[in-house]
Amino acid sequence: MPKPIGPTIPRWQLGEQLARLRDSAGISQAQIADRLGCSVSKVQKIEAGDVGIVRAELLLMLDVYGVSDAEVRDSLLELQRLGKQRGWWKTFGQVPAPFATFLGMESAATRIQVFEPMVIYGLLQTEDYARAIAETCELGLTEEQVERQVKLRMERQQRVLEEDSPELWVILDEAVLYREVGGKAVMAAQLKRLVAMAREMTLQVVPLSHGGYPGVRGSLTIFDFDERMHSPVAYVEGQAGNLYMEKADDLRRCSVVYNHMRATALSKQESVKLIAAVARQYAEADGAHREPRSVPHRVAKEHAVDE
Repeated sequence: MPKPIGPTIPRWQLGEQLARLRDSAGISQAQIADRLGCSVSKVQKIEAGDVGIVRAELLLMLDVYGVSDAEVRDSLLELQRLGKQRGWWKTFGQVPAPFATFLGMESAATRIQVFEPMVIYGLLQTEDYARAIAETCELGLTEEQVERQVKLRMERQQRVLEEDSPELWVILDEAVLYREVGGKAVMAAQLKRLVAMAREMTLQVVPLSHGGYPGVRGSLTIFDFDERMHSPVAYVEGQAGNLYMEKADDLRRCSVVYNHMRATALSKQESVKLIAAVARQYAEADGAHREPRSVPHRVAKEHAVDE
């Protein structure tokens, strides 16, 4: 049985269609807000897919927009119903809206392409690595809040990866391997897990020797969905903030950048050999308190075997 897609994509679909219907009817957001007895801000959030909408509100909007086609009305009412579902993350209390949107995308995607320049991608993190990230990267969290974040991350992995999982392609900057999060034992276990998970996904590493490249500006995630559900969406994190991109030109640029990083990175085989070598260094250094040194990429190549 296919996994539930959650409320995020249905809300986006409904919001986009309602915005088009409103424009076609020549009605402003202020006018429909007045008819609904709500703020313009709420209408904007509905059309952006940020919030759900109750059935009575949707029926009123369709009447105001002059939508009489029964098939169209039924399809929009179904989207409204799906959009009122509780996302699985709701059981963890208040989740920031931007992250809830990300979780919804991740849960519904058929393919996820990721680039991470700083830390291991969340879906691949061990529990100890995730805990160390929560403890050190988000200052001021209580022990209870840290554990809540860790449990959320572990549940996220189970929801996305263990049933009808998406095709996953992850590219890491080599610096991620040497950024010691949680100590040597934690890093050794984390990198060993990456090696094991590489059997079920594509994993590449961009070598430090390459120097500058587009990825140094921030992380990038490209979500692909069933074409009947939604067009692709790119999520970009950087110094200027976090952005979701849906326009064709923006998606094209993101795809060009990602494909460039694919070509820049070591092959899957070489990447896995490098990760395994660094994992061994962490394991060996755990008792001796030695820092892992950069592993020459020729070592990975010399010991590579056919996949």
